[in-house]
Amino acid sequence: MQRWRGLEEIPQDWGRSVVTIGSYDGVHRGHQLIIGRAVERARELGVPAVVVTFDPHPSEVVRPGSHPPLLAPHHRRAELMGELGVDAVLVLPFTAEFSQLSPADFIVKVLVDKLHARAVVEGPNFRFGHRAAGNVDYLAELGATYDYEVEIVDLYVTGEAGDGRPFSSTLARGLVAEGNVTGAAEILGRPHRVEGVVVRGAQRGRELGYPTANVETLPYTAIPADGVYAGWLTADGERMPAAISVGTNPQFDGKERTVEAYAIDRVGLDLYGQHVAVDFLSFVRGQQKFASIGELLEAIAGDVVQCRQATAAYDAQQ
Repeated sequence: MQRWRGLEEIPQDWGRSVVTIGSYDGVHRGHQLIIGRAVERARELGVPAVVVTFDPHPSEVVRPGSHPPLLAPHHRRAELMGELGVDAVLVLPFTAEFSQLSPADFIVKVLVDKLHARAVVEGPNFRFGHRAAGNVDYLAELGATYDYEVEIVDLYVTGEAGDGRPFSSTLARGLVAEGNVTGAAEILGRPHRVEGVVVRGAQRGRELGYPTANVETLPYTAIPADGVYAGWLTADGERMPAAISVGTNPQFDGKERTVEAYAIDRVGLDLYGQHVAVDFLSFVRGQQKFASIGELLEAIAGDVVQCRQATAAYDAQQ
């Protein structure tokens, strides 16, 4: 899969393509319907499928300080899109100048002149251009002029998560913030992931016999509520069952909020400086301060048992 940042990186000999445009944070199950249909239509027409997305999130440029927590960084979104069959991902730097493009100019500069769109696949509420003035009707109207078709896909999926509300990135972020990672996974179609580099912490886990990877998360990451979770730690391509702690470590009067993962039954891991991924499967318990270190150790031992069982049961069902 090709990855481009900015219009200038698109090959000059790029031919016709099927395009879909959106932030697509999380590439959740609703997004998967749209992207999947774009790929399907591209195969029908014998052309590549391209996803156009933006960095930073448009809201941060239009309303500074409003950048939402992100469910997935751009490289992860690209991986997920590649798994859906996408041939190229174009990340457009979203600047104040870019935000001023009228809907017509956006269509000409991006869809027509650079991507030579043969078809555009979107959800019904897609908006684009200055002040989000463009909609799918306008997109289709100009398609008659510039020789591309427009297909609208109903992206609304519902389920138990969020009490039956339509699946969305906003709903998934809310569930993550509440610690309901099981509900978030229903929307995403996979466990929620947090990524970052392993840094040195206070090393109290090591002293207690449960060494953890202290993950310095990427900017704007959607981090679950404080607590202990079952999940996995992936490092250097290896996925390991883990007990994950999120919070300030109240047992030792910590101030800084951290994400730490203990790779269950693994000895001698040295992950400092490595980029790792932490996947959250299920909530185990909230953070708490125990009366003694002995009680803390007893609780951790119980956490590890629960996490080992939860991840094993999940993997057995896959």
